[in-house]
Amino acid sequence: MRIVRSGSALILILLAYLCSATAQAPISPAAPPANSTAAPTGTPAQTSAPLPPAATNLNDVLDRVVQREHFFMAQMRHMHPMVETYLQDMKNDSSGKPTPVKDQYFLGRLDMTDGPEDTSFVGQPGFGHRMLTKMTGVYSLHFLPMGFAQMVVLDADFQKKFYNFNFVRREFLGEIRCLVIDVQPKEGQKASRFRGRIWVEDQDYNIVRFNGSYYPQPKINFFFDFDSWRLNMRPGTWLPAYVYTEETNLKTGLTKTLHFKAQTRLWGYDLKGLSKNEEFTQILVDSPQSVTDQSAAAADATPIVAERMWEKQAEENAIDRLQKIGLLAPSGEVDKILATVVNNLLVTNNIDLQGDIHCRILLTSPLESFTIGHTIVMSRGLLDVLPDEASLAMVLAHELSHIVLGHRLDTKLAFNDKMFFPDEESFQRLDFKRSAADEEAADVKALVLLKNSPYKDKLGNAGLFLKALQQKGPDLPHLIRPHLGNSFGGKSIRMASLLEAAPALDATRLDQIAALPLGGRIRVDPWSDQVELSKAKPVALTSAREKMEFEITPFFPYLTRLSTGGTEKVALTTTSPSQAEQK
Repeated sequence: MRIVRSGSALILILLAYLCSATAQAPISPAAPPANSTAAPTGTPAQTSAPLPPAATNLNDVLDRVVQREHFFMAQMRHMHPMVETYLQDMKNDSSGKPTPVKDQYFLGRLDMTDGPEDTSFVGQPGFGHRMLTKMTGVYSLHFLPMGFAQMVVLDADFQKKFYNFNFVRREFLGEIRCLVIDVQPKEGQKASRFRGRIWVEDQDYNIVRFNGSYYPQPKINFFFDFDSWRLNMRPGTWLPAYVYTEETNLKTGLTKTLHFKAQTRLWGYDLKGLSKNEEFTQILVDSPQSVTDQSAAAADATPIVAERMWEKQAEENAIDRLQKIGLLAPSGEVDKILATVVNNLLVTNNIDLQGDIHCRILLTSPLESFTIGHTIVMSRGLLDVLPDEASLAMVLAHELSHIVLGHRLDTKLAFNDKMFFPDEESFQRLDFKRSAADEEAADVKALVLLKNSPYKDKLGNAGLFLKALQQKGPDLPHLIRPHLGNSFGGKSIRMASLLEAAPALDATRLDQIAALPLGGRIRVDPWSDQVELSKAKPVALTSAREKMEFEITPFFPYLTRLSTGGTEKVALTTTSPSQAEQK
């Protein structure tokens, strides 16, 4: 990954010509025989040459690693996952604690059809010359997002002849036993190549993690250090899921020192599996003799019922489109947890709505919530940072109030042709924002709902969250900038009346958790887009530095291996220390 100077601006790009490898030291990995694997479901089959029965030394291991990495590249050419990078510029405060002072956000779809040199985000052709569309939410470009996305690739053409290898040790990453190998480009290399450490699982010899950068550094460009993780998403198939990037004191030569942290996430590998097209093959056509006339029991919908059905059609069209794109998670267990909180609000306020209320998860990081008809949508990022159930109830009460007050969805979406647009135009074509008057009315109604609810004595915690958001928001505009709904913070913060009842913010108190770091509460299966609550154990804070409200932290997934006959597992991301206080 490198930064290229353009005028006075810095533009981040990744090296499009990566590479790798050789060394001869004998080892005895004592690994089981490796088996060739087929391409994942929904992708064209790829073939790999038969592997030898056992690897008995480093050379044998490296031969298999090279073969598996070439197979990985062939697989990735048929994958088009969503890719999101959220970056925070850091600066030390008066106490020496690094604090976010600026942020940036990128979102798109990865395309490696023609190799890393042609990798592109949806709607942004021309590698090295791309500017971001409205979809990314970024209007002044500092880092080119493609650089972060390409950190999922160790080397576009991984070969032993360009590298020296040094076996370090065996190490477990979660349940996966790995061979840890240091990798350095050989002397005299003209092209910059990966230098760092790789973790190779000892069954099929796939690289599951690599940590380092690209060397040698060009004279006028800069490569960033990164930590890239892959998950076992299908039996025998390891695909990129997370990349963490950090620089603490990088001199750019432009009288500026770079200090930043960034998280890159990938998901939506199996969007075809979310599609309902295959259901066509399961349609059963009844014989004419078995069809009975229902006219005696049926009747045309009344005008009121017809209007409700029309609104429901608009709601379903929008939700289906968002899920098909890979922006909305399929229905799952987290939705039910949110629905329980909504039901608590309804029951304690004796509200009986016509039609069920549903909750869904938007898979992106920016903090936002909105309604689509009778469906409440919350972003993954917002769920990550909310410190407790009372704060969650505050958000849901506001959105529920829109439904209770009858604030309508734009029913133009009931026309199916409104869903015919390119994926990259999603945030332009779909808009669920409310007027200022509707937002104010929802705030007032939400307070009534909360004061009659089981959460009425804990609203000080919700107000504390709003205070933290009010304090941090000006430095993190892209985190609080919504794509589809109204802003949660900004000039007029939502549910502002709760601020008065909240205690004063105290950054030194370990028992006061106003907000959590990003990424610790919600786990996303990158293959199926299903979301679950993280099962990581709570950790007690040891210092105020570990509170890290709204901040980026490194990834350390607990890796597991899938098998064809067993229960499927995916990696769990670790909980940040601050989450100990939310339990």
